[in-house]
Amino acid sequence: MARFDKLEFNTQTRAASEPNERDPQARDAGYWMGKADEARRIGLYESALQYYSRALELDRALAAGWIGQVQMLVQLGEYPEADLWGRKALELFPNNGELLAARAQAFCRLGDMKQAHALSDGSLRQAGQSAYRWLARGEIMVAARQDMDRHCFDKAQQLDPDWLVPLEIARIELYHHRPSKALGRVRHALKINPEAPFAWYMQGVCLAELGLTRAARESFQYCLELSPRHADAEEQLRRLHNWTWSPMKFLRRLFRR
Repeated sequence: MARFDKLEFNTQTRAASEPNERDPQARDAGYWMGKADEARRIGLYESALQYYSRALELDRALAAGWIGQVQMLVQLGEYPEADLWGRKALELFPNNGELLAARAQAFCRLGDMKQAHALSDGSLRQAGQSAYRWLARGEIMVAARQDMDRHCFDKAQQLDPDWLVPLEIARIELYHHRPSKALGRVRHALKINPEAPFAWYMQGVCLAELGLTRAARESFQYCLELSPRHADAEEQLRRLHNWTWSPMKFLRRLFRR
């Protein structure tokens, strides 16, 4: 828990040369929110969390910063901390639909479906609609093995055409061990933005989970063409290589003949 006590950057670990770091106008809350969004779109959730925190250091009244911070804690698997910071944020923004949805998603991952349902119900009762509220609702449907998940996820995509929405739905599907459904969502994201390295990376993950190693390798390789220093894609290619040439795998194939 101590790691998230303040959710702020350690000044000694900040990058030495942030772009435009000396320009006061470039370091307002909007600048850090933009950096958070960039990091989120390439799957760097730890960095995104830190950038949201930097934005909130400058503007505690920035609801989107609190929402993003809690969402990133969920992505990082820090579910108790996501609930903790969600509750703190709701003290500032009572009944905020996105914050209620974020807490619902955290409780879903923790296995407390009663609380997850109640929070999700509350989020959907608030004024307006958002993709994230339906995304969280869809995950609850998946976890509860109810057949409304597709409707919820489709509703999320209808509300927001951003390619990141189907990609984050795909991550939910993968979390719940449904790679074929995840692959469909990733491919939809790639139709919207075929030049997104993170989407190609996620497609590779789905294909690898399905045992389609050649196609997975091609997807990771294209991710690296778009983003040559994509460490996760490099790691996945190494794993595929080791798995493909495993002596035990060769012996299993031999004795199946």
